Amino acid sequence: MKTASLLFGLLVATNLSAANWPQFRGLQAAGTDTNSAAPTQWDLGKQQSVRWSTPVPGLAHASPIVWNDRVYVTTAVRPGKAALKVGLYGDIASANDQEPHQWRLLALDKATGKVVWDNLGHESVPRVKRHPKSSHCSSTAATDGRRVVAIFGSEGLFCFDMEGRRIWNKDLGPMDSGYYQVPGAQWGFASSPVIHDGKVVVLCDVQTNSFLAVFDAADGRELWRAPRKDVPTWGTPTVATVGEQTQILINGWHHSGAYDFENGKEIWKLDGGGDIPVPTPVVANGLAYFTSAHGKFRPICAIRLEARGNITPADLGATNAAIAWVHARQGNYMQTPIVVGDRVYGCTDSGVLTCFDAKIGVISYSERIGSGSEGFTASPVSDGRHLFFASEVGNVYVVPADGKFSVVATNKLEETCMASPAIADGTLLFRTREHLIAIGR
Repeated sequence: MKTASLLFGLLVATNLSAANWPQFRGLQAAGTDTNSAAPTQWDLGKQQSVRWSTPVPGLAHASPIVWNDRVYVTTAVRPGKAALKVGLYGDIASANDQEPHQWRLLALDKATGKVVWDNLGHESVPRVKRHPKSSHCSSTAATDGRRVVAIFGSEGLFCFDMEGRRIWNKDLGPMDSGYYQVPGAQWGFASSPVIHDGKVVVLCDVQTNSFLAVFDAADGRELWRAPRKDVPTWGTPTVATVGEQTQILINGWHHSGAYDFENGKEIWKLDGGGDIPVPTPVVANGLAYFTSAHGKFRPICAIRLEARGNITPADLGATNAAIAWVHARQGNYMQTPIVVGDRVYGCTDSGVLTCFDAKIGVISYSERIGSGSEGFTASPVSDGRHLFFASEVGNVYVVPADGKFSVVATNKLEETCMASPAIADGTLLFRTREHLIAIGR
């Protein structure tokens, strides 16, 4: 049995390094696949470097995931076309579209874009409202090659086999996420599940009864639950190995930190930052990179993975034994940063891109991409050669990943783009308002 388990682990590791993109932003939310170069220029109208474009029904900001020869994506379908308001604005009111919705899981052929199957996962009236820029299906699914798990907002956690047949589901309670100062403003849930070692990690930071929990992927049995006290957050957990210990890293305002994967015990805690945390922690160089940006401060910091206890400094811009470097006012609001080589790149929601030295935090540049009037919500991805930033109006800006600023190309997706793309073996997968588009050589 141990030999079989080891063999399966090696096969999974090989698949992950080769072509798979199993969760939000790929393995450990790194956002990179360096196996092959992706196109830097394409033209949808002329079908230049466009492998396929497939219509996807409904409104959802969930990203595509990839396993072997299939692409999986979730969506929420309702009668008529749901309204979506993009751009840079401060409206906190909820959208009012409480009609019955169908949450669906689709599998597409990676080579052709043909829909292999389109299965109904759940149908009901949403239990909470969403932000006008959000959707009722903003959490990205995750897979380990045996099953696919998805959070359908307040409707719960669902698990399917690789052919889309539902295995189990868990009611997690009303996932009421919104502005903590105006609890009635419901914005929708967006934290995505993560599968690790046959277990599903779920972070539920909501208005009341927040928690971090781990479930058995085979049957949905809850293995442990750690209560949390923080404002609503929208970031996805990141699983990291530190020595012989596996940790779960999570972003927050009053409680960013790490938890023991085996039992949910707190390892370290950090207070302070932006009060609407969205980005996911990323790991590289023995450091975990955290950022948030709303309110008085918008920090980005690098925390040593060996951190223990309460690591909150006396001043938000200060370092200590656990915090390798920090900038108190250079963080991101919506996007998860990306590490390529020895550099960290972070982009604000208005398109200001900053490049940091990953180990010491020195800034190489801080420049604007785009016009300044378009918003950026989708997180970037990279093939190790270039960075790809998709704006909300569907402009994709291509920037070299060499620490020197330039925009080598601007490409149009012709539709709104809110979901973070996937990248696998040189193929970029963009989920737009109505399509899933594969860009490749």
